[in-house]
Order: sequence, then structure tokens, then C-alpha cells
Amino acid sequence: MIDLEACRVFARVVEQHSFSAAARSLGMSLPAVSKHVARLERELDARLLHRTTRRLSLTEAGGVFHGHCLRLLEDAREAQDGVRHLHDAPRGELRLSAPVSFASTELAPHLPGFLARYPEISLDVDASDRLVDLAEEGFDLAIRLTDRPPDGLVARALQGLRRVVCASPDYLERAGVPTHPSELAGHECLAYPPFEGVVRWTFERAGERVDMAVRGRVRSNNSELLLHSARRGLGLLRVRDYTVREDLRRGSLREVLREWSPDTGACIYLLYLPNRRLPPKARVFIDYLLQAYGGDDAGA
Repeated sequence: MIDLEACRVFARVVEQHSFSAAARSLGMSLPAVSKHVARLERELDARLLHRTTRRLSLTEAGGVFHGHCLRLLEDAREAQDGVRHLHDAPRGELRLSAPVSFASTELAPHLPGFLARYPEISLDVDASDRLVDLAEEGFDLAIRLTDRPPDGLVARALQGLRRVVCASPDYLERAGVPTHPSELAGHECLAYPPFEGVVRWTFERAGERVDMAVRGRVRSNNSELLLHSARRGLGLLRVRDYTVREDLRRGSLREVLREWSPDTGACIYLLYLPNRRLPPKARVFIDYLLQAYGGDDAGA
């Protein structure tokens, strides 16, 4: 069994980037801190930290274990807080950051039910595609769509994601339905501007990988503009599946190249800061969304 106290010490060493700083913040001696980390490395039979005279960094094994370590500590804190604050009513303002498209298409439908269940909670939702700093900006929670949650935050997986390529029925009737990614060279493709060079869409099927340079007359960093353009028949659009779920259901857009499952592996994550008591207002919101999505099997 993993020693929770050793996990707590290890997490603090990683947070402070220093054995001595961790020892001071924990009120422990430096040898005691070193002993906890050394015992973890023996029990795991893996080196967790690269140590030099100038810097401290996680090994690959250390990075994997650190994520699980944060989750273990958070679960222990939640168990303790769940008993201690059993009769505390969730209340107050909950500050949440979420990507623009997710906030409007996925999050908004869940809010009426949550607010009806918890009448003493108010929500301040920052719908923005920027990556906020939870600690610096005072956010309780953030929702991110990624295949790798950031280090130093507790990550709860809500649901897996895939990208879909779709277009309006009239565009497909006019331009034809592509059956292989190579055919995209002859299509209008609606895309986000690249950081540099040309826009590339990657596809995979049964071990075959195709990396296509795509072109089109409409590019934008605004997802709503691109979605509206796709609905109006201006070209093929590649987006996260939740963005066009209703369009696909209604038939205003049709998916193509489905069997190629482009760019899989990402998840919708709820993120929050470790090493502090999670307030009831945040705890119940996390539980509400986890229940709504049936998520968290993907874990932190």
C-alpha cells in the first residue's frame, strides 16, 4: 500500500521544486523529506525525480505517479471533508472557466438543473478559449479539452472526445462526398488559421495514417463563424463532436470520413487546484457534471 504521508511529502517537493523548501513548508527536517521520497522510489521500483545541484525535475515515471498521487491526496481530503462538512449547505459564487463552444453547446443545458438543485449557489462562467491560471485569477474550476491535463492540477475526466468532419447536404451534393482523406485536396475546407505554414488534418484507420494539407477560401479563429459557414454550404468543417451533435441529429450537417476517426484521444476534463479543501459549491458542481456525463473512468 502507498503511504499517503509519503505521497503528501512527494507532492510538496514537486510543488516547491526543492527538497529543502518542501521541508520548511511541511515543518519537517530535510533528511525526513528525503527518506519519504526514497521509500516511495523503493516501493515503486522507479526513480521519480531527476536531481542536480541546480534543478529538480520529474522523471517520466515521476510524472505519471505525481498525477495519481494528487488524486489519492484529493480523495483522502474529500473523504475527510465529506464527514466534517456533512451538514454544510453548498452556497456562494462558483467561478468557472470553459471554452466558448463548450460553454454554449454543452455546459449551458446543464445549468438550469444544477441551479434548481442548489438555489444558494450562483455561477460566474468565463467563456473563453484562453488557458486561465486558477490560482492567480481566483477560479474554482476550469474545463479543458485536451489529451494531456496540465501538471499540478487535479483532473476529472467527464467524457472522451473525437473530431468529426462534416458538411451541409447541399455542399456534399454539389462537391461530392469524400471517401478517402486524399480527396480533401479537391474540397473547400473551413479551418482555423495555423500557427505557421499550411493547415493540416491528420487521419488514422487500421494503422494507416494520412496527413493532409487542406485549403479553403474561409479561415477564422472563431468557431461559431466556421460552423455557420458550414451550415451555409461553404465547405467541409472538422470540429469536436459535441459542437455539431445537434446539427448531425437534425441533418443540417452530415458526417463524412467517419471510419477514419480523426484525432482521437482527447477528453473533457474538469480541473481544480490540489492541496486545499475543495469548497462544497465546487464539490457538488463536480459531482453533478460527473453524474450527467457518467465520466471519470479516464481519471486524472
